[in-house]
Parts: sequence; structure tokens; C-alpha cells
Amino acid sequence: MFWDFAFRQFMIAEKNILIAEQWFNAFNTKELEKLLSLYDDEAQHFSPKLKIRHPETNGLVTGKEALRTWWKDSFDRLPSLHYKVTSLTSNADRVFMEYIRSVTGESDMRIAEVLEIKEEKILASRVYHG
Repeated sequence: MFWDFAFRQFMIAEKNILIAEQWFNAFNTKELEKLLSLYDDEAQHFSPKLKIRHPETNGLVTGKEALRTWWKDSFDRLPSLHYKVTSLTSNADRVFMEYIRSVTGESDMRIAEVLEIKEEKILASRVYHG
């Protein structure tokens, strides 16, 4: 019984890694609809960059339309924006992603981000950086 549970948890964690890999692929190719398809309709996203650019949000947006607006603006403003994965760690509930954010004319930035996932959809994403 325990091994069945452990195996199921392992398989979900592996699926979550695949979702994270799809996330990076969609982000780096700027395929906005593919990126949004990974998210639940009411997903939340928190980012310090969002808080700086749109202080009224306090860094948090909810729903695919808000995510679409945020990322479209980012892709339009920063056409060279690219993320290089350095580490992915997952369990059955989330993926912890570490990556390097690169933009032409800016210093590279180390980022950590957590994706909370349920039933193969991202429910929340939280970005952390210094």
C-alpha cells in the first residue's frame, strides 16, 4: 500500500517537472497562449517585478487575462528576455525552479520560482529574487 502511494506521488512529481519544462519552452519562445494553457483559469502570479511596474497590484495578479496582459507587456518590452534553467525540484504539489534571467543590456539575475500544481494545471506561481 505504501509503495503504491509513493509511486503515485513520484509519478505526479515527474509530470510536474514536465509541466515546468513546457513552461520554460513556452516562455522562451514567447508562445503566450501555450504558456497560458498551463495555468488554471483563476491562477495567481506574484512577482517583485510586477510590484515595481504596477504598484497597485502589490505584485499579485489573478486569472489568465491578467497573466496575458502582464506577459504580453514583458515580451513586447523585452524581446531578448530569456530564462536558462539551472535546477528543477518537484514533489506532487509543486515545482521549485531556479533559473538565470537574461536581457540584453541588463545584468543577468538569478531567480527562484515556485509553481503550485494540481491536476496538471498551475494554480499559483511565485517569483523570488534579490
